[in-house]
Amino acid sequence: MTTPHDPTDAKQGRQAAIVIALSGLLSIFAPALTRILGAAPRVEMLFYLISLAGFIWSLVVTWKLWQKTREK
Repeated sequence: MTTPHDPTDAKQGRQAAIVIALSGLLSIFAPALTRILGAAPRVEMLFYLISLAGFIWSLVVTWKLWQKTREK
């Protein structure tokens, strides 16, 4: 079954994919960034929270996209 592709859906999907990738990289490199910056451990936790927020945002966006494409 083929469906017409909506450019805004594609754009949202790309944005979600980029946010997932960047959130993953931030969570992987949070300890190194904290060490390089010479910051307190709470800054590392802030990086983890920012990463978690990115994952949750992309989960919500992809869920909405999935529900939208199921209606078509």
